[in-house]
Amino acid sequence: MSHPLYVAFIWHQHQPLYKSRDSSGSVSPGQYRLPWVRLHGTKDYLDLVLLLERYPKLHQTVNLVPSLILQLEDYIAGTAFDPYLAVSLTPTEQLDSKQRQFIVEHFFDANHHTLIDPHPRYAQLYQQRQEQGQAWCLENWQLQDYSDLLAWHNLAWIDPLFWDDPEIAAWLKQGRDFSLSDRQRIYTKQRQILSRIIPQHRQMQLAGQLEVTTTPYTHPIMPLLADTNSGQVAVPQMSLPQRFQWAEDIPRHLQKAWDLYQDRFGQEPRGLWPSEQSVSPEVLPYIAQQGFKWICSDEAVLGWTLKHFFHRDGAGNVLEPEILYQPYRLETPHGDLAIVFRDHRLSDLIGFTYGSMPPKRAAADLVGHLEAIAQSLKQRQPDQPWLVTIALDGENCWEFYPEDGKPFLENLYQTLSEHTQLKLVTVSEFLDSFPATATLPSDKLHSGSWVDGSFTTWIGDPAKNRAWDLLAEARAVLGNHPEATEENNPAAWEALYAAEGSDWFWWFGEGHSSNQDAIFDQLFREHLCGIYQALNEPIPPHLYQPVEAHEMRADHRPQSFIHPVINGMGDEQDWDKAGRLEVGGARGTMHNSSAIQRLWYGVDHLNFYLRLDFQTGVQPGRDFPPQLNLLWFYPERTMHNSPMPLENLPDAPPMNYMFHHQLEINLLTQSVQFQEAGEHLQWHPRVSRSQVAIERCLEVAVPWADLQVPPDYPLRLTLILSDAGRFQSYLPENGLIPIEVP
Repeated sequence: MSHPLYVAFIWHQHQPLYKSRDSSGSVSPGQYRLPWVRLHGTKDYLDLVLLLERYPKLHQTVNLVPSLILQLEDYIAGTAFDPYLAVSLTPTEQLDSKQRQFIVEHFFDANHHTLIDPHPRYAQLYQQRQEQGQAWCLENWQLQDYSDLLAWHNLAWIDPLFWDDPEIAAWLKQGRDFSLSDRQRIYTKQRQILSRIIPQHRQMQLAGQLEVTTTPYTHPIMPLLADTNSGQVAVPQMSLPQRFQWAEDIPRHLQKAWDLYQDRFGQEPRGLWPSEQSVSPEVLPYIAQQGFKWICSDEAVLGWTLKHFFHRDGAGNVLEPEILYQPYRLETPHGDLAIVFRDHRLSDLIGFTYGSMPPKRAAADLVGHLEAIAQSLKQRQPDQPWLVTIALDGENCWEFYPEDGKPFLENLYQTLSEHTQLKLVTVSEFLDSFPATATLPSDKLHSGSWVDGSFTTWIGDPAKNRAWDLLAEARAVLGNHPEATEENNPAAWEALYAAEGSDWFWWFGEGHSSNQDAIFDQLFREHLCGIYQALNEPIPPHLYQPVEAHEMRADHRPQSFIHPVINGMGDEQDWDKAGRLEVGGARGTMHNSSAIQRLWYGVDHLNFYLRLDFQTGVQPGRDFPPQLNLLWFYPERTMHNSPMPLENLPDAPPMNYMFHHQLEINLLTQSVQFQEAGEHLQWHPRVSRSQVAIERCLEVAVPWADLQVPPDYPLRLTLILSDAGRFQSYLPENGLIPIEVP
């Protein structure tokens, strides 16, 4: 019997607990530090399933984290207030100077390409702040400017799917001159949208088009709750905090998630999304004992478990698809669990790259990958059913898509609805029809997460480890109070569960950063203080001090994929997740008078990106050399390589290395010449589709197709400044730039 290729989309909807705590340790009624539950609630949760409902042949899975559901319910009840909402509902004539500064600083917290620029009045205010500066806005803006900004910040986060609502359509048409009454009615509309989210998911699950899954109560990393030493499974030399071993907290998180799910959805959950797709042998019995039937994780975890690296072809498709695209069975003392592993690259394409492509082309690209997988599997074992799992964050990525992803999803869903060889299913549907037959020994399951199959995102960094030490200290205090049960002291336990959430550790230390790091730090410590307060124990003085300093970091590696517009303007939002190297005034022999002050770099699935910031007023050809040469070094790969095609080269690394590709950029004309190394140490011209722009800075995009390297491959890059073919200088000074091809 021939089967279509089955595809399971799993959308993960999650927000950490933004509630702050009062002096008694209880959650402060109505007080939220950040607005993201409310704003993502009006933009990302309801529209995703409403759009799916229009294509009844397509079935999907959505994961709703309990901490998200509880916060949605607070907003629906009108008992949740965050600082953004508070000023939005304040008469503008009553705004004090501190509130006005807060508005100017934070009410453009959105991707301006997709959420601000499409709305002329919002874009006008944004440009004033960007071009004139915050101080100018505070001095010159009138009350109506503030009122319009408050309205637009809330309106822009309402999903385009709801723009045909008569009230919303009227506000969009009005565009400006918003009143307090308008802002109050926009808030009412937000609550109306939020109130439909859970009922819509429940209805579609009852209809069979949707499967709703859950996550441990506050999204903790279960393997690290069981034993922080599990961090050394993937990274044996990892520096660890004092050992945290509270496996007994795992069934508590699972039971609370189970009970909340049953109450909201009227049935037992079947699937569990382990927080950050993190698993280990120790957590499996707890999951099975609670009654869950299946879990999901990442291909990296499967690869580590099988000691198998998933190689991909030039198009990015897995070369051994039969290993990845099937469920596996895990045996536990409390029954079997099925586990599915997501295709990391396909998930990342949706999460990080397709938003920068035309929607129709992006949808066709994803379908093309699935068709290639189907063809490859049909050639190997034509009669076996296969399941491709695509699992990712279901909220944050859409901020980078035009119209919040609606055109992309419509193109994708229409194509898939008519496709005869691709069938979208929920995970449980597939497992009911085709139970897992391949077995993974439970004790051999790798301890890791979706991030490189390790836990380095949440532990191992000095700041992350300090946070674990603080958590361990507070957990031991609660352990010394056996009389404090969840029944008679729920405040202590709720504070513990909140502090055990993964998000705090995500933002501490290296790897991730945002302009709200200090707030996450404060919330984490507030939750820990809540444990002591609920137990009438003295709060350690160090909990009143930040876990880490939150000043702007200098050099750092890329934090995520980027998609800059190559126009030479150096848009701050386009590059905020890029890697950064300080040049002038920061390192080595280059000094404050250096014409190049800073280097930025990053990638997505289409291009490598580079940006150079120049000292104010300098000009190429006058203040620094007019040619920039990008040379790529390919470590551990056999190919033709050639020395740099420049004169006066110093006989020192990296100038005396051999390179395979060179892109020469004429900084005066913005033209490029691309070359590839060939036999006999020669360079040969090649066509390049690179983009170059110079205005405020230099921005470059080099397609991976030019470099012809497979996915998951490491590259190294050096930059050479030259004049008329003669070497002048190079950067970075302290080594090559490391690049990981996605």
